[in-house]
Amino acid sequence: MASESLTNRKPKGTGIVTRLKKLAFGMKGNDGLLYKLFIYGLLIGIGFVYLFPLLYMISYSLKSLDDILNPLVNWIPTQLYLENYQAAYAVLKFLPTLLESLYVTAIPAIVQTAVCAVVGYGFARFAFPFKRTMFVLVLATFIIPPQVTVIPRYVFFNEIGILGSIQAFLFPALLGQGINSAIFILIFYQFFKMMPKALEEAAQLDGAGYLRIFLTLALPMAAPAIIISFLFSFVWYWNETYLAAIYFGNSLTTLPLELQKFVATYQQMYPQSGGEASEINEGINMAGTVMTILPMLIVYAITQRWFVEGVDRSGIAGE
Repeated sequence: MASESLTNRKPKGTGIVTRLKKLAFGMKGNDGLLYKLFIYGLLIGIGFVYLFPLLYMISYSLKSLDDILNPLVNWIPTQLYLENYQAAYAVLKFLPTLLESLYVTAIPAIVQTAVCAVVGYGFARFAFPFKRTMFVLVLATFIIPPQVTVIPRYVFFNEIGILGSIQAFLFPALLGQGINSAIFILIFYQFFKMMPKALEEAAQLDGAGYLRIFLTLALPMAAPAIIISFLFSFVWYWNETYLAAIYFGNSLTTLPLELQKFVATYQQMYPQSGGEASEINEGINMAGTVMTILPMLIVYAITQRWFVEGVDRSGIAGE
């Protein structure tokens, strides 16, 4: 009995090693201290890469010219210098330009989301000749760069007289050819394809038609797809400067368009003595950039919960 107890007795260091392993790797290998340190370190590193440009812009936008030229002042300015934002506000003509930006961005985004929902529902729930061919052609439009079709569209829009107005954005969105509409059609197609047919059949037995089924049954179920499509559409229309500059000309403008000519506008508004162009410092440039992206940050802060939920439920990663 004595020899048997000696053979079953574990070394004294075995329990300590086991506890250290549990502390480092956890019970299942994914809840230990080392695992958490690695995950949090990776997330902090990735987050810093994304936040660095924003932090850099905010820091420099609050610096005076003396702080910018002082090599001892790195991230934290010696004082909150708000005159950069006053100059940027005047150069951007911020409030009227913001209203115009929302006008040419929100309305096409709403129309595009509604039209893509209808098209996606049609492809998902109805059978008609050449359905697959047409669906492939719709998705193929995403591959074609907009620079390829800009000249034919410009000529066509000029002939029907919609250049210089919001209709240049609204007309393609109304026909399912807005900015990256193929992606939104695919999102709605995936959502409506997963909808059980038994729900439609039950609604039809109750006397509901296709339009009522779409409005009262399909759309509420596709709320995550609507949220994700509208937000992506809103951001893409907001950041679109190439097509906006061509189609709108001098009739309409947006904050990103004004930011492109920010330096030239500043030099015209604040000339030096003798008629020479004034030099713009980096602080004013960064203040203009922060004010341009500020509406997008506010929209994301308000809709963050629904945005993340929409991405999670739709199964896409976006762009």
